Amino acid sequence: MVSTEDGLRSITELAQTENWLAVLITTRPDGEPSVSVVNAGILPHPVTGQPAVGLVSRGNTAKLANLRAHPRATLVFRAGWQWIAVTGTTELAGPDDPHPALPADQLPQLLRDIYHAAGGQHPDLEEYDREMVTDRRAAVLITPTRFTTNPTPPGSTT
Repeated sequence: MVSTEDGLRSITELAQTENWLAVLITTRPDGEPSVSVVNAGILPHPVTGQPAVGLVSRGNTAKLANLRAHPRATLVFRAGWQWIAVTGTTELAGPDDPHPALPADQLPQLLRDIYHAAGGQHPDLEEYDREMVTDRRAAVLITPTRFTTNPTPPGSTT
């Protein structure tokens, strides 16, 4: 079993080499998996301060509808043949999904924090904020409950 600390460290090592790209797996209404490629990063949860994995989603997407109905997700990060998956409970914060413990005026900063945690750089953050409003973007926060990964090859130090 991979500890949270080791899992988050592995995500950081793998993700930064691949532009923080990950495969997001949610559950569709029919119970089948739904898959998307997203940018995701590690940041402190804006309410609890505990480590979370976050991503920003455009509003009115299947992934958000899936997460509203089934608030669990898995993200898989990879670099070469090494990979790590993090599974956990999800919380949404956005114009269509107000978070009960996060004031609405803190959403723009949370979206920026996730963007930066996922390696994003924007030359004009005010323009970024406007785009987030126009697209009805929402924060998706995953609280890690399980990590899975491929085994370390014999004799490897990683």
